Amino acid sequence: MPTLDFWFDFASTYSYPAAMRIGPLAAASGVSLRWRPFLLGPIFKDQGWETSPFNLYPAKGRYMWRDLERICGALKLPFAQPELFPQNSVLAARVALVALAQDWGEDFCRAVYGAEFGAGRNIGEPAVIEDILQGLGQDADAAIEQAQSDATKPLLRAQTEAARKLGIFGAPSFVTADGELFWGNDRLEAALAWAKK
Repeated sequence: MPTLDFWFDFASTYSYPAAMRIGPLAAASGVSLRWRPFLLGPIFKDQGWETSPFNLYPAKGRYMWRDLERICGALKLPFAQPELFPQNSVLAARVALVALAQDWGEDFCRAVYGAEFGAGRNIGEPAVIEDILQGLGQDADAAIEQAQSDATKPLLRAQTEAARKLGIFGAPSFVTADGELFWGNDRLEAALAWAKK
Protein backbone atom coordinates (compact mmCIF):
# COMPACT_ATOMS: atom_id res chain seq x y z
CA MET A 1 0.00 0.00 0.00
CA PRO A 2 1.36 3.50 -0.79
CA THR A 3 2.29 5.57 2.25
CA LEU A 4 2.17 9.25 3.18
CA ASP A 5 3.79 10.92 6.17
CA PHE A 6 1.63 13.62 7.74
CA TRP A 7 3.88 16.11 9.55
CA PHE A 8 2.08 18.45 11.95
CA ASP A 9 2.56 20.73 14.93
CA PHE A 10 -0.38 21.22 17.27
CA ALA A 11 0.36 24.95 17.25
CA SER A 12 -0.29 25.04 13.48
CA THR A 13 -3.67 26.49 12.50
CA TYR A 14 -3.96 24.89 9.07
CA SER A 15 -2.99 21.51 10.51
CA TYR A 16 -6.41 21.52 12.24
CA PRO A 17 -8.53 21.01 9.11
CA ALA A 18 -5.87 18.73 7.63
CA ALA A 19 -5.96 16.46 10.68
CA MET A 20 -9.74 16.34 10.64
CA ARG A 21 -10.06 15.31 6.99
CA ILE A 22 -6.91 13.32 6.18
CA GLY A 23 -8.09 9.95 7.53
CA PRO A 24 -11.14 9.43 5.29
CA LEU A 25 -9.37 10.91 2.25
CA ALA A 26 -6.38 8.59 2.68
CA ALA A 27 -8.63 5.56 3.18
CA ALA A 28 -10.60 6.41 0.03
CA SER A 29 -7.31 6.78 -1.87
CA GLY A 30 -5.88 3.51 -0.59
CA VAL A 31 -2.96 5.32 1.05
CA SER A 32 -1.52 4.35 4.44
CA LEU A 33 -0.80 7.28 6.78
CA ARG A 34 1.94 7.88 9.30
CA TRP A 35 1.14 10.72 11.70
CA ARG A 36 4.38 12.58 12.52
CA PRO A 37 4.16 15.23 15.26
CA PHE A 38 7.08 17.67 15.44
CA LEU A 39 7.89 21.17 16.70
CA LEU A 40 7.92 24.15 14.36
CA GLY A 41 9.62 26.43 16.91
CA PRO A 42 13.19 25.17 16.31
CA ILE A 43 12.62 25.24 12.53
CA PHE A 44 11.30 28.80 12.68
CA LYS A 45 14.37 29.78 14.71
CA ASP A 46 16.54 28.44 11.88
CA GLN A 47 14.81 31.04 9.70
CA GLY A 48 15.38 33.83 12.24
CA TRP A 49 11.80 33.87 13.51
CA GLU A 50 10.98 33.92 17.22
CA THR A 51 7.25 33.38 16.68
CA SER A 52 4.75 32.41 14.01
CA PRO A 53 4.95 34.32 10.72
CA PHE A 54 1.25 35.03 11.26
CA ASN A 55 2.29 37.13 14.27
CA LEU A 56 5.30 38.65 12.55
CA TYR A 57 3.13 39.85 9.65
CA PRO A 58 -0.17 41.12 11.12
CA ALA A 59 -1.95 41.47 7.77
CA LYS A 60 -1.14 37.83 6.98
CA GLY A 61 -2.30 36.84 10.48
CA ARG A 62 -5.66 38.59 10.11
CA TYR A 63 -6.18 36.91 6.77
CA MET A 64 -5.21 33.48 8.16
CA TRP A 65 -7.81 33.62 10.96
CA ARG A 66 -10.59 34.61 8.55
CA ASP A 67 -9.43 31.99 6.03
CA LEU A 68 -9.38 29.29 8.70
CA GLU A 69 -12.88 30.32 9.79
CA ARG A 70 -14.11 29.94 6.20
CA ILE A 71 -12.39 26.55 5.78
CA CYS A 72 -13.88 25.25 9.03
CA GLY A 73 -17.32 26.52 8.01
CA ALA A 74 -17.12 24.69 4.70
CA LEU A 75 -16.03 21.49 6.47
CA LYS A 76 -18.63 21.95 9.24
CA LEU A 77 -15.87 21.96 11.84
CA PRO A 78 -16.27 24.01 15.03
CA PHE A 79 -14.00 27.05 15.14
CA ALA A 80 -12.95 29.31 18.00
CA GLN A 81 -9.86 31.51 17.77
CA PRO A 82 -7.76 30.85 20.88
CA GLU A 83 -6.64 33.88 22.90
CA LEU A 84 -3.02 32.73 22.89
CA PHE A 85 -1.29 32.00 19.60
CA PRO A 86 0.89 30.13 19.03
CA GLN A 87 0.39 27.79 21.95
CA ASN A 88 2.99 25.63 23.64
CA SER A 89 2.56 22.27 21.92
CA VAL A 90 5.41 20.31 23.55
CA LEU A 91 3.35 18.26 26.01
CA ALA A 92 0.64 17.54 23.45
CA ALA A 93 3.25 16.36 20.94
CA ARG A 94 4.94 14.11 23.49
CA VAL A 95 1.62 12.57 24.49
CA ALA A 96 0.83 12.11 20.79
CA LEU A 97 4.02 10.08 20.35
CA VAL A 98 2.94 7.83 23.22
CA ALA A 99 -0.59 7.55 21.85
CA LEU A 100 0.46 6.92 18.24
CA ALA A 101 2.51 3.94 19.43
CA GLN A 102 -0.82 2.54 20.63
CA ASP A 103 -4.23 2.44 18.98
CA TRP A 104 -5.65 5.78 20.17
CA GLY A 105 -3.11 8.21 18.71
CA GLU A 106 -5.15 9.59 15.84
CA ASP A 107 -8.16 10.12 18.11
CA PHE A 108 -5.94 12.00 20.56
CA CYS A 109 -4.51 14.22 17.82
CA ARG A 110 -7.95 15.14 16.51
CA ALA A 111 -9.18 15.81 20.05
CA VAL A 112 -6.26 18.18 20.72
CA TYR A 113 -7.00 20.14 17.56
CA GLY A 114 -10.69 20.22 18.42
CA ALA A 115 -9.96 21.58 21.88
CA GLU A 116 -7.53 24.22 20.62
CA PHE A 117 -9.11 25.53 17.43
CA GLY A 118 -12.63 24.17 17.84
CA ALA A 119 -13.17 25.29 21.45
CA GLY A 120 -10.41 27.89 21.90
CA ARG A 121 -8.75 26.09 24.81
CA ASN A 122 -5.06 26.41 25.73
CA ILE A 123 -3.41 23.06 25.01
CA GLY A 124 -0.25 24.31 26.70
CA GLU A 125 -2.01 23.80 30.04
CA PRO A 126 -1.54 20.26 31.40
CA ALA A 127 -5.11 20.30 32.75
CA VAL A 128 -6.45 20.63 29.20
CA ILE A 129 -4.39 17.64 28.04
CA GLU A 130 -5.63 15.70 31.08
CA ASP A 131 -9.25 16.51 30.15
CA ILE A 132 -8.64 15.31 26.58
CA LEU A 133 -7.08 12.08 27.79
CA GLN A 134 -9.91 11.41 30.24
CA GLY A 135 -12.45 12.12 27.49
CA LEU A 136 -10.80 9.37 25.46
CA GLY A 137 -11.00 6.97 28.39
CA GLN A 138 -7.24 7.01 28.97
CA ASP A 139 -5.33 7.10 32.25
CA ALA A 140 -4.22 10.74 32.09
CA ASP A 141 -1.60 10.50 34.84
CA ALA A 142 0.03 7.44 33.27
CA ALA A 143 0.02 8.89 29.76
CA ILE A 144 1.51 12.20 30.85
CA GLU A 145 4.13 10.46 32.99
CA GLN A 146 5.19 8.37 30.01
CA ALA A 147 5.17 11.44 27.75
CA GLN A 148 7.47 13.31 30.15
CA SER A 149 9.84 10.36 30.59
CA ASP A 150 13.47 10.33 29.52
CA ALA A 151 12.50 7.69 26.96
CA THR A 152 9.94 9.89 25.18
CA LYS A 153 11.54 13.34 25.26
CA PRO A 154 14.34 12.43 22.80
CA LEU A 155 11.76 10.99 20.39
CA LEU A 156 10.19 14.42 19.85
CA ARG A 157 13.61 16.00 19.32
CA ALA A 158 14.40 13.26 16.79
CA GLN A 159 11.10 13.86 14.97
CA THR A 160 11.85 17.57 14.72
CA GLU A 161 15.35 16.89 13.43
CA ALA A 162 13.95 14.45 10.87
CA ALA A 163 11.52 17.14 9.68
CA ARG A 164 14.41 19.59 9.36
CA LYS A 165 16.42 17.12 7.27
CA LEU A 166 13.46 16.61 4.95
CA GLY A 167 13.37 20.35 4.28
CA ILE A 168 10.07 20.87 6.10
CA PHE A 169 9.57 24.54 6.93
CA GLY A 170 5.89 24.67 7.92
CA ALA A 171 2.87 22.60 8.84
CA PRO A 172 0.96 20.72 7.77
CA SER A 173 3.43 19.03 5.47
CA PHE A 174 3.04 15.74 3.64
CA VAL A 175 5.96 13.63 2.42
CA THR A 176 5.54 10.71 0.04
CA ALA A 177 7.61 7.53 0.05
CA ASP A 178 9.78 8.90 -2.77
CA GLY A 179 10.54 12.06 -0.77
CA GLU A 180 8.18 14.50 -2.49
CA LEU A 181 7.20 17.33 -0.12
CA PHE A 182 3.79 19.03 -0.14
CA TRP A 183 3.05 21.94 2.22
CA GLY A 184 -0.34 23.15 3.35
CA ASN A 185 -3.84 21.86 3.98
CA ASP A 186 -4.71 22.78 0.40
CA ARG A 187 -2.05 20.40 -0.94
CA LEU A 188 -3.38 17.32 0.83
CA GLU A 189 -5.23 15.93 -2.19
CA ALA A 190 -2.19 16.50 -4.42
CA ALA A 191 0.01 14.68 -1.89
CA LEU A 192 -2.34 11.70 -1.79
CA ALA A 193 -2.46 11.55 -5.59
CA TRP A 194 1.34 11.65 -5.79
CA ALA A 195 1.65 8.94 -3.12
CA LYS A 196 -0.45 6.63 -5.31
CA LYS A 197 1.76 7.09 -8.42
